[in-house]
Amino acid sequence: MKKIFILLVLSLISIPAAWAQKFGYTDMEYITGKMPEYQQAQAEMKKFSDRWAKEIQDKLAEVDRMQRTYMAEEVLMTEDLRRKRQSEIKEKEMEAREYNSKIFGMEGLMFQKKKELMKPVLEKVQRAVNTICLRRRIDFMFDKSSDIGMLYSNPVYDYSDFIIEELGLNEKPEVSASKTGTGKTPQEVKSPAENNPKQKSTTNKLK
Repeated sequence: MKKIFILLVLSLISIPAAWAQKFGYTDMEYITGKMPEYQQAQAEMKKFSDRWAKEIQDKLAEVDRMQRTYMAEEVLMTEDLRRKRQSEIKEKEMEAREYNSKIFGMEGLMFQKKKELMKPVLEKVQRAVNTICLRRRIDFMFDKSSDIGMLYSNPVYDYSDFIIEELGLNEKPEVSASKTGTGKTPQEVKSPAENNPKQKSTTNKLK
């Protein structure tokens, strides 16, 4: 990310001053590190993480106890009893693994809890970013501490609708020059994106 940021800065130097948009960058790790709300959310996440980790450790400890007991008594067991105990141990071990995945998997409870706790913090930061960009007339704001990078972009530079039109994905029926009321062809009439730009912003995932 830092290499990309350096290349971006170097490329801007070569742009004529009259044509250059206004860029800025920030450090979200530095900002959130000073937010009491962020520190509180981190503390809450640690509580949930520690509690769930303890539950998983207890399940694994139970599996270990069952294995040690089985090894100590194996010589005295019948074949049927051995198979039964082995099945019980395997089932208990599988239960512990599934619970671990449920909690700490990619879309697990810990991930969901993090999103829930961080959402108000990230929304507050994003509002501040938007306000500063509008106040200081910054067109693009980057986050140097994140791989995502873009935090804010001026909708004036959003060419998505033009690309959709070029790809032939615009399903709106063509309007004749007479219906536009301007005497211009549809190509000469400004697109909705130019008349009613939509503001875009990207919230960074804090880890």
